[in-house]
Amino acid sequence: MATYVKRAFKYRFHPTDAQAAELSRTFGCVRKVYNLALAARTQAWTRQERVNYYQTSAMLTVWKKTGELAYLNEVSSVPLQQALRHLQVAFTNFFGKRAKYPRFKSRKKSRKSAEYTTSAFRFRDGRLTLAKMREPLDIVWTRPLPAGVSPSTVTVSQDAAGRWFISMLCDDPSVQPLPATDTAVGIDVGLNHLLTLSTGEKITNPRHERRDRAALAKAQRRLAKKEKGSANRAKARRKVAKIHARIADRRRDTLHKLTTRLVRENQTLVIEDLSVRNMVKNRSLARAVSDAGWADLRSMLEYKAQWYGREVIAVDRWFPSSKLCSACGTLRERMPLHVRTWTCDCGTTHDRDVNAARNLLAAGLAVTACGAGVRPQRSTPGGQSATKQETPRREP
Repeated sequence: MATYVKRAFKYRFHPTDAQAAELSRTFGCVRKVYNLALAARTQAWTRQERVNYYQTSAMLTVWKKTGELAYLNEVSSVPLQQALRHLQVAFTNFFGKRAKYPRFKSRKKSRKSAEYTTSAFRFRDGRLTLAKMREPLDIVWTRPLPAGVSPSTVTVSQDAAGRWFISMLCDDPSVQPLPATDTAVGIDVGLNHLLTLSTGEKITNPRHERRDRAALAKAQRRLAKKEKGSANRAKARRKVAKIHARIADRRRDTLHKLTTRLVRENQTLVIEDLSVRNMVKNRSLARAVSDAGWADLRSMLEYKAQWYGREVIAVDRWFPSSKLCSACGTLRERMPLHVRTWTCDCGTTHDRDVNAARNLLAAGLAVTACGAGVRPQRSTPGGQSATKQETPRREP
């Protein structure tokens, strides 16, 4: 039997008042069960005991029979069970040293979501009906699902801006490896230019946050003046969230288009293993680095390359890509950030970023040709190395 790529298709939907109320109750119950199970596992941990998913599932049955938690019976049981499974995954990642210790979910700050499996929803003729609901959801079908497939899980969420989303996980038979090519590209990220390719092409940084910076600052000032706990403060907070959502949507759209193009055109893509988590600690660059979305860029490149039979190589962050002459291999002792072009002793004049991209490409191809890997292992919380990170190149 053929195996297909699991792919999530996300859509907006507009719930009725009854559906919104039901989903809000479900979100609250999911958060409550998650926190109760986390507290139970934490207490057991202090006693040198381990509690697994099956034990927390038995606890859930007991909690539903108590008077103060009887309201858990009012919502579908499937999202509650899925919350316990998510907690189990969080602990598995913690014990595997891939993540920090799980944290309690906050009513105001945590993501509002609930996951339904096939036993808790009905999908027929393009109409999705969730458990405990009489009417199907009013989904905005911006693109069709793959022909002949049905979702295996459905995740409902509401963002800080108040928008409702439905994410359907399906097998996508349309995702197949692309024909192999002999093209390879080195990719150097920056702030003035989002990407510089070893081909010499430079892709300008759209700076999505800058376009809405004035509106965002104004909305944040208004939010700061509202009384805490008031309805007006909630409205002001939602306006701030809408601006943030608009910025994030534009950034995500740009990165998706860019990464899809790079993966389709190149068989091998060589990037630098940057620690964005450490970079944003630099207060003078944190806003610009966050707005560039380098971490999302790498994530998209990696999973799309896996989909389409491409290869992404990450070169060690300490590789002197900017100080090394890509023509003769001479290594300069210093390369200040303000130097954007320089001439090597061999007579070659380099653009700093193009030269760095070419050196990254050469390093990635050289090491893979020797049969060794240059992609650093991601083993620390957050998925990045905990070593000291060099200050990123700041371009004028």
